[in-house]
Amino acid sequence: AFNDVVLTVYAGVNPESVLTELDRLLDRYGGLGSYTRENQLSHRYLDEEFRQLQNSARIFPSIFIAVSAFLINVVLTRTINTQREQIAVLKAFGYGNRDIGFHYSKLVAVIEIIGLTGGIAVGAWLGNSLGRIYMEFYRFPTWLYEVQPSVGLSAGLILFVSALAGTFAAIRNAVRLPPAEAMRPEAPARYRRSVLDRVGLWRLFSQPTRIIIRNIERQPVKSLLSMTGIAMACAIMIAGTFTKDAVDFMVDVQFRLCQRQDMAVTFTDPTSWNALFALKRSRGILDAEGFRSVPARLRFQHRSYRTSIQGVERDGRLYRLLTRSLKPISLPPEGVVLTDYLAAFLGIRPGDRLTVEILEGSRPVREIPVVKLVTEYIGMNAYMDLEGLNRFMREGHALSGAYVTVDSIHQHELYRKLVEMPRVAGTVVRGNEIRNFYETQAEFLLFFIFVAAILAGFIAFGVVYNSARIALAERRHELASLRVLGYTRGEISYIFLGELAFLTLPAIPLGFLIGRGICVLVAWSLESDLFRVPVVLEWATYSLAAVVVVVSAFLSGIIVRRKLDHLDLVEVLKAKE
Repeated sequence: AFNDVVLTVYAGVNPESVLTELDRLLDRYGGLGSYTRENQLSHRYLDEEFRQLQNSARIFPSIFIAVSAFLINVVLTRTINTQREQIAVLKAFGYGNRDIGFHYSKLVAVIEIIGLTGGIAVGAWLGNSLGRIYMEFYRFPTWLYEVQPSVGLSAGLILFVSALAGTFAAIRNAVRLPPAEAMRPEAPARYRRSVLDRVGLWRLFSQPTRIIIRNIERQPVKSLLSMTGIAMACAIMIAGTFTKDAVDFMVDVQFRLCQRQDMAVTFTDPTSWNALFALKRSRGILDAEGFRSVPARLRFQHRSYRTSIQGVERDGRLYRLLTRSLKPISLPPEGVVLTDYLAAFLGIRPGDRLTVEILEGSRPVREIPVVKLVTEYIGMNAYMDLEGLNRFMREGHALSGAYVTVDSIHQHELYRKLVEMPRVAGTVVRGNEIRNFYETQAEFLLFFIFVAAILAGFIAFGVVYNSARIALAERRHELASLRVLGYTRGEISYIFLGELAFLTLPAIPLGFLIGRGICVLVAWSLESDLFRVPVVLEWATYSLAAVVVVVSAFLSGIIVRRKLDHLDLVEVLKAKE
């Protein structure tokens, strides 16, 4: 005797014709329908997982590369502005525009090579770790991991091109600078009365505070670029950690709001409702609701999807269907209810008629109206009222299993009793199901959280620290002049670090907005038949991103403050000739 048959077809043979002949041949023996490998459950899981990996491999690197290109542009532009005199001297000694441009291109290349070398090493380690997770979950017999040279070369090429694209404007400005103009100090900005001066609020602030506000207002482009860079770091931090919020939300909706039972009991064959009454009388069971599960192929126009129709009690307490706003709905006595993702896949709307091909028993093919849509984040399912499904199948009161709530004192005893029953095919404990979800699907998502969070933390600190260092290089002469005019070390530190704080604090809410937009893009890339990642962001995620940025700014401020305290006033104020 056997339950399953696995076949291999010749090359060039149409699989659909083979499936039709198999179904005709095995129908008399109780065949439930044949299907190709892409519809086989484990293959679908693996195929969807690889598709998600491909999407993640496009989305996450694209985000990081785009942010890195922007940051390199900001850093290199401001660095070149601090080297105007050196560029002018080199050009005066005969260095051409090509030489100057090649010099800064090499600077970008060196930065990229250092980053690429470390990135390949860390990426190889992370790839091997992720592969071992796959091997344990999918039970691969062997595991061979290798980094193809083409992967490193293409990664290096993409990084170098994106970096040059991000710094093209800065390098172009450097090579176009005439020597005579570059040797002169930059022309003073055209200053005018600040907002505080015009509204008469300047008396409310100290002189150092007014200097901070005026400097930010009179250099709007530079201030905006600095804020945007810090906001990008905050956004990357949010995008790297939001998946945990999404996973927790998925588990809460699916296993606590929708599936509220303690155990799900599945029978070996469709059974009469008497089995449900017997379960309710069992010791330790507090409540029980029956369900009927029927394998089916759903068709609408040219689209089809193989799933099961789940018949549940109309106003059930243990298994509820929810709207997008997470409100429970009552199943109509007739018609089918689809999850919104399945409806979108089939291109069907409420009111349309769905063709249902049942894949068990007499295998009837009937049409049924779609009456409602519900929201689920795991799987693609169809639901009917339990009695309505029995009528649709033209069978008596039949059940495929039951959802039960149990007294925790008797849970282990009841589980052993159910497992030993000959008519019980399986018993699933909700707590174990939640744990298995976290150990399988969620483990992949949490792995990406770990990687993205580490990278985001480094980017956040690097952005803030480099912004502070470059700002110090730009304003050394100004700050030294203030020291000579009588300002104390504390006052010039307040002016410099206060400006950093003024730029950092408004950048955080801007980073929240950008980060949410990135999260929407990431969630879209992770959509699959298996699960959909909702865009859910808890306050803890926002708080973590804000704390990382603020701590980065604080540490950067401490480092820069030490440099301010050791500022050589004589050297800084010397005229460059």
